[in-house]
Amino acid sequence: MFRVLGVIFSLISIVPAFSATPLTQLNPSYRLIISIRDQKLMLMENGGKVAIYPVSTSKYGLGDLRGKMTTPLGYLMVAKKIGDNAPVGAVFHHRQWTGEILQPNTPGRDPVTTRIIWLSGLEAQNAQAFHRGIYIHGTPEEKTIGRPASYGCIRMKASDVAVLYNEVPLGALVQITPDRLPKVPKARPLPPPANTSVVQNEKPATQQQPQPQPTSVSGTLTVEQMRMGGTLAGERQKAKLALGKTL
Repeated sequence: MFRVLGVIFSLISIVPAFSATPLTQLNPSYRLIISIRDQKLMLMENGGKVAIYPVSTSKYGLGDLRGKMTTPLGYLMVAKKIGDNAPVGAVFHHRQWTGEILQPNTPGRDPVTTRIIWLSGLEAQNAQAFHRGIYIHGTPEEKTIGRPASYGCIRMKASDVAVLYNEVPLGALVQITPDRLPKVPKARPLPPPANTSVVQNEKPATQQQPQPQPTSVSGTLTVEQMRMGGTLAGERQKAKLALGKTL
């Protein structure tokens, strides 16, 4: 986590002009790591692993030159999210839903579907990412997920990107790396909120009077009373034996 914060501070001080979104909106609590080698995406929250999804990066390689259909490397951020209420499989054209819905692996079709998570570069090596329209998005070409097959974007299965979209906020840090995903411990669930309510007119525990043990309906002793009676009888017997030894 400290390493990530160090990277963030260095990005703020060195390349503030590269981001299409103000770096003050960066949210380091959430992080996406995209591995070119593994063709997988890891969602992290507060330094812990939340989920891993298969993805597809560019079949044309790596880079950030305009006019090239390559996937950029380095640190980016989630700049925009599009498709809040669109159905899974919704077809987008120029970031607008056309009203069409496609099923996975529909033959002859390869549009952007379901959700758009638009990335903005934070470094010189990915400064063109936002203007090039580098997204994390859904695709009907789900049979190609798991190997490089996109035109520069990061493709996901429609159902996966719909879940990711709801989990990742604007400003989340995104790292696209040629290496494998790091080994990260699972995210721990947040502890429940502490009960801060105050009960009025309640006696302190030291002032409460002991309550009599209940008896059964038939008037016989309860199991708890018999257990307590046996304990007291044992203590009395020990006391008698100790007294006899002293005499």
